[in-house]
Amino acid sequence: MAGRLVTGHVIANHGSGVDVGQTVQFLDRAGRRAVHPPRLPAPGPSGTPEHPQRCQWLTIPTHLPHGRRTAIRDALIVDPVRSRLRTGSMLRQHYAASPYWPVLDAAMTLVLERFSTGRIADVAEVSTRILLDLLGWQGQVLRSSRLPSRPGRSQRLADLASATGAGSYLCGTGGMRYLDPDLFTTAGISVTPFRTPADTMWAFGHRTSAVRPLMHLGPQALAGRLLANAATQRTFRPTG
Repeated sequence: MAGRLVTGHVIANHGSGVDVGQTVQFLDRAGRRAVHPPRLPAPGPSGTPEHPQRCQWLTIPTHLPHGRRTAIRDALIVDPVRSRLRTGSMLRQHYAASPYWPVLDAAMTLVLERFSTGRIADVAEVSTRILLDLLGWQGQVLRSSRLPSRPGRSQRLADLASATGAGSYLCGTGGMRYLDPDLFTTAGISVTPFRTPADTMWAFGHRTSAVRPLMHLGPQALAGRLLANAATQRTFRPTG
C-alpha cells in the first residue's frame, strides 16, 4: 500500500473532527478539552461485537492555550505522566489476551515515549504512523501547515489534495455532507466516498478504535481486508 497522508494542524471548529488520525471531541471548559481516540472495547470471540458496558473512552485531557483557534501542534497534554500510564494500562487491559498483543505492545513503546513532549500532536502523529507501518503502508506523510491552501472547508481540502498531486480524495460519510465536489472537479481530482464494509468486523467501526480490528485479525489479515474494501469504492459523481 502506498500513497500520501496529509496531517492537519488546525482543530476543526465543530462537534467532532479528525486530525492526524485521532477523533477529537470538544469539551469547552476554561480553555480545556479532552481528546478522545474512539472507544476501546475488549475483543469478543471470533470477531463478535462487544458488550457496550465493556467499552471505555481513552481520554487524554488537553489544554488549548488559545481556545478553539489553537493549532493542534500547540495543544498541550494536561498531565503527560498520568495520561501515559492510563493509555498503556487501558490498552493492556483490553487487548493483552489477543494473540497479536505482542506486536502492538512493542509498537506502543514509541507512542508512550512521545507523551514526554507534553504535546498531543506528537502522540497522535506517531500513533498514526505506527499503525500505518503495521499495515504495510509505504506512503509519504506531509504536514498541511506546510502546503498552500485557501480558506473554506472544501476549498482547503481541494487545495491540499491538489498540492500533493492527488488524483482522488477519499472522504468519510461526515465530510460528504458538506463537501463541495465541484471544487475538486475543477482541480481535476475525483472524490471517493468511504463506505463502511458490510462485515461484522466493522459493525462498530464508526465509534471504536482502529486497534480493535488489528487485535482481532492481526496486521496482515487486516491489511488484506482493507485492500479488498478499497477495490469496492466508487468515485462520487454529482447529479444535476
